Amino acid sequence: MTQAPLLVLVAGPYRSGTNGEQSLIDANLQRLEAAALAVYQKGHLPVISEWLSLPLAHTAGSKALGDDISESLLYPLAHRLIGRCDAILRIPGQSAGADMDIQVATAHGLRIYYSLDDLPRPRCLWPERN
Repeated sequence: MTQAPLLVLVAGPYRSGTNGEQSLIDANLQRLEAAALAVYQKGHLPVISEWLSLPLAHTAGSKALGDDISESLLYPLAHRLIGRCDAILRIPGQSAGADMDIQVATAHGLRIYYSLDDLPRPRCLWPERN
């Protein structure tokens, strides 16, 4: 049986440890995105829930990260997304949100990885489209 590429949610600190300081939030997102790139380079399809929730929050009228609108989207969207993923890569760093993601993923029976080295390399890649 051939192992196809996985849809992997990259979870880790986004707002945690930032005290709302935008430069620290941006640095956390860069860490998440660097991990996502590494997942892609290993042959899988990475996703970060903030890639989806932040534009939706903005469109819904959110004025600031942590307001009622963004809070109504950030965690719920991540938890819906988890139901569509095959695995989670939990990157290091304290994060209550990422820890909740792990709990939801475990309940869905997803594979949880704590190191990129543990993520299996697919034996096949997506077929090319003509």
